[in-house]
This record gives sequence, structure tokens and C-alpha cells, in this order.
Amino acid sequence: MDFPEALRASRRRRHLSQLDLALRSGTTQRHISFIETGRSRPGRTMVVRLGESMELPLRERNELLLAAGYAPVYPRTPLDDERLAHVRAALGHILTGHLPYPAIVVDAGHDLVLANDAFVLLTEGVAEHLLRPPVNVLRLSLHPDGLAPRITNLAGWARHILDRIPQDELYDELSGYVPQPSPGPDHVGFAAPMALRTARGELRLTTTITTFATALDVTVAELRLEAFLPADPATAALLAGS
Repeated sequence: MDFPEALRASRRRRHLSQLDLALRSGTTQRHISFIETGRSRPGRTMVVRLGESMELPLRERNELLLAAGYAPVYPRTPLDDERLAHVRAALGHILTGHLPYPAIVVDAGHDLVLANDAFVLLTEGVAEHLLRPPVNVLRLSLHPDGLAPRITNLAGWARHILDRIPQDELYDELSGYVPQPSPGPDHVGFAAPMALRTARGELRLTTTITTFATALDVTVAELRLEAFLPADPATAALLAGS
């Protein structure tokens, strides 16, 4: 895909008009039009500004730069690199601080990166092949050998998961594990807390997502810390071991 086409596709995915993008990036609609038709070749600074203005993920900003003929700006450092030691330490503190509630860190592909000790409660009875790295947490949730048999509101929880991901190969795989969701007229993409049978009793869990909002490294920007929180006092007591 050449740069004009890549820019146009990115803009349309975010439902922005050329005027919207021009106002956000401090230029004119005419200039945006010229760029998208190939009549004007933007400099590297302009490409970076356009990516920022559309609030593209850092990986997509790098791809936009490559399409324009420029080297990527945002590094992609392996998480085990010494330069990201402070990131690993921060994540460790957050995961530990969330105990006795389960919490995990996943990457852009929904693969497990880190987990706290309470996460083992969610994976009890899961087939070994689903716990071999890389562990995809969405597959872990919906696979018949994973959490699915113990999720008592599986249809609603599956819909919640499928609503969050693009319709790609993973989507096709996951949707094959559960009845096809059939949202009613009031469906707005929100599902009830996950209800999960465990050795301690049934847990009702809601989730929150935390990201590094100011990250300038692709690896760090794509990390998601997902915390499971009790949806009722009974679940809180069960997780606390009382």
C-alpha cells in the first residue's frame, strides 16, 4: 500500500473527514487532499504529525512512516531488555498490589506476558496445551479445554470478548467455540461480569484495563494490564480467603 492510500485508509477507519484531519494537524484541507492524491509528498515531520493527529497506535505510525519512505520513529524494544527494567518493575508492583485479586499483563496479540499469583485460581483445571507459551488469554477463556466449561454465563462473556477484537483469524477461531452471539436490540457491547465456578465457589468478576498512556516505545504502548475485580461482596470474600 502506498502512502496516499495508507493515509486515506487510516483516516477513514477513524471516521475523520479531510477537514477534520487538517484541523487536528494544523494544515489545510487542500494540503490533505493533495497528499492523499499523491500530488504532494509530506516530510517526515508531517507524517509523524498526521499519525499523532489520528491517534494511531505507535505500530501503525511506524507503518505510515515506512509507507512514506521514512524510517520508523518509535522503537520496539524487547520487554526483557535492560532498558525496560523500570517498566517490568512497575508492572510487578501493580500486579502484586492487586492481590488477592487476579491480574495479568497481555501484549497486542492478547498473549500473556505476566500474571500475579491469584491468576492460578482462574486457570485451575485448564488443559496443559493452553498453558504452554505463548498463552493467548482469549483462547484460554473460550476454548472448550479452557475456562469455558466453568463460565456459567458463557454466551454473554463470549459476546463481550468478541466485541473487543477485530474479525480476523483469531475471531473466527474463538467464535467457533461458542454459540454465535445474537445481540438483542438493546445490545451496546457490555456484558455482565464473568461468572466462574472455582474450587472456592462461584466468582463474579468484572475487569478493568490499564495502559501506559505516554509510552513512546511500541512494546510498552501495546501492553495491557487487565485486573479482575469482585463484582459482589461474596466474591471479594472468596478471593480474600475468608
